[in-house]
Amino acid sequence: MDTPREPESPPIWDQPFSIRVADRVNRLPAYLFAQINKLLYQKRRAGDDVIDLGMGNPSDPPHPMVVEKLAEAARNPDNHGYAPAWGLLNLRREVAGKYFRQHGVRLDPEREILVCLGSKEGFSHMCLALLGPGDTAIVPAPSYPPHLYGVMLAAANAILLEVSNPENFLRNVAYTCQHLYPTPKLVIVNFPHNPTTTVVEGDFYVDLVRLARRYGFMVISDLAYADITFDGYRAPSFLAAPGAMDVGVEFTTMSKGYNMAGWRVGFCAGNAEMVRALATIKSYYDYGMFRPIQIAAIIALRHTEAAVEEQARIYQSRRDVLCEGLERLGWPITRPKATMFVWAKIPEPWASQMSSIDFAMKLLKEADVAVSPGGGFGAAGEGYLRLALIENEQRLRQAVRQIARCLGQKPLAKPEPSPTSR
Repeated sequence: MDTPREPESPPIWDQPFSIRVADRVNRLPAYLFAQINKLLYQKRRAGDDVIDLGMGNPSDPPHPMVVEKLAEAARNPDNHGYAPAWGLLNLRREVAGKYFRQHGVRLDPEREILVCLGSKEGFSHMCLALLGPGDTAIVPAPSYPPHLYGVMLAAANAILLEVSNPENFLRNVAYTCQHLYPTPKLVIVNFPHNPTTTVVEGDFYVDLVRLARRYGFMVISDLAYADITFDGYRAPSFLAAPGAMDVGVEFTTMSKGYNMAGWRVGFCAGNAEMVRALATIKSYYDYGMFRPIQIAAIIALRHTEAAVEEQARIYQSRRDVLCEGLERLGWPITRPKATMFVWAKIPEPWASQMSSIDFAMKLLKEADVAVSPGGGFGAAGEGYLRLALIENEQRLRQAVRQIARCLGQKPLAKPEPSPTSR
């Protein structure tokens, strides 16, 4: 009698296989802007002329001198190898020079400044350098997403504190430190603030440093919008506060004022030990920025400050056009003193009828205007929209007209100028 044969196993390549991603990925929520971005893409593919006020992506070009220097440096075959991990020393010297000219802060370019692949990358890796399981960081709310998720990706806990009133924010920091054990290890600040455009004066940082010394937390300041300020306001640097260099660092970028967003040029400056820790982490993830970009960035910092100031004036004019238009529609608007955004409260009756994401979808579907819903920046942003000032004045006026038609609003009469303003 023949012995029964065992059934053959399916080939190994036919067997099911399960991808098991890390818990840190599963902790991240669904991207709340994905639905809007998908519809924006579909409408543009269909040929619709969508006015995009959603992302803070500068539409103006960098200074021609900077572009020419990039091309010149790229043609030099000596510039295509690995660059110094900390960044070119001459670039760090230019950063130190700008800090001294604008804020009176003296920095050692060899120990207290590091070049990053954009401030977002530097910030995220700094979180890895400072935080771990069981640690807690205080994050401003509404939150620029990397501020919150940089903490979460470092396996730390985040406490969100509302930031629209800076004095209340400081009181809440103190209260949290008094009642939480262990006390927070890190406090993140971002002024001028994205998305709310909230600004502070230098005294805020003096008080923050006092709290840092009292409760033993470190500070990260995100000064991404230092170059875009309006109406005579000048954004102070955290590092200018007495004792700030002992407790924290500050991130700056060339993405906004210099129109170099895609170039990914950012800087970390401040406490030498924190900067060294960031450099250590980065040495395992990357090896410096393309040398021609750094050379061009040197030229930008050295020779184009007047162009940066002019760019801020352009944003101020756009701010005035957009805010005046929305004010005439009856929207409650506070004109920002800084950043490339307007943080607008959704008007009634829509504020009480739909979420900020639903309202943003309505504007995109029916007005061909894309905006960022406040809810995408957390619960504290619900009821608001963030509108980026990246389109020219004509396009901004057109956006207001399309919003008015979509919502059935009639613009109010333009007010006559007062005798003192003529």
